[in-house]
Amino acid sequence: MKHIPFFRTAAAVLVAAPTVAMAALPMLYEEQMARQEESRIIQSPIGGIENSKWYDYHINLTETQKELASDLKRSTDLEDTRDAWSEYTHELKDNRHDYVKAMAKKGYRVPEVYFEN
Repeated sequence: MKHIPFFRTAAAVLVAAPTVAMAALPMLYEEQMARQEESRIIQSPIGGIENSKWYDYHINLTETQKELASDLKRSTDLEDTRDAWSEYTHELKDNRHDYVKAMAKKGYRVPEVYFEN
């Protein structure tokens, strides 16, 4: 009867150990850059125009996120993981650039705010 609490405690420690270990790992530089790039994802259409460029942009974002998940799943070492995050960052930036450029050709610009002292 005394062994049951010990096994319960041991099982709880074994379940919690991977979670604690994962939380202690520092974030890779490439992942940090990707997270910054994710914060730059355009949330609403430029000029309020929901056209094919806007929908293409969102489709490309979804494909890029799926590709990252697939690349991370297949990664076997740190270099593969870093490459996956780096490629994801590049793709996010490229998708945004293409959308902004296409909308600029139609005469719509991304709104910018400037602060002065």
